[in-house]
Amino acid sequence: MEPYRVRVIYGDTDQMGVVYYANYLRFFEGARGHFIRGLGLSYREIESRGILLPVLEASVQYLKSAKYEDVLEVHLSETHTRVKIRFEYKVHREQDGAVIALGHTVHVCVGPELRPTRAPEWLLQKLQGGRLELRSSATAGQEGKRNG
Repeated sequence: MEPYRVRVIYGDTDQMGVVYYANYLRFFEGARGHFIRGLGLSYREIESRGILLPVLEASVQYLKSAKYEDVLEVHLSETHTRVKIRFEYKVHREQDGAVIALGHTVHVCVGPELRPTRAPEWLLQKLQGGRLELRSSATAGQEGKRNG
């Protein structure tokens, strides 16, 4: 699966001209939506089927600054249990490949009554298929680097 790409707009930056720290969580959200759409789903569809995925934990490690007009690529990997989904993020600046930030979010599956619930089988199957696709994309990228 292709990484999620976002161009830094002026409104993403702070007074120092760098991306405001909290905006990385928005970039992570965009990457999650991109990933889920790549599974053939949408958050709206998941929610309409009775599963909500609130954030239980979020973390960002800031390594370098991103600035206005930078294009960022957010690479995502996912692991899950029956109740929790963990997304790992690695943010690269497209122009030079520099790693800008690392982070993760943990989401818990809850039902309409907002109580933790086991993920339904249809969601687990989609996530497993996405994990296999992420692995094969990473392997293909490594092969290209070795052969290129």
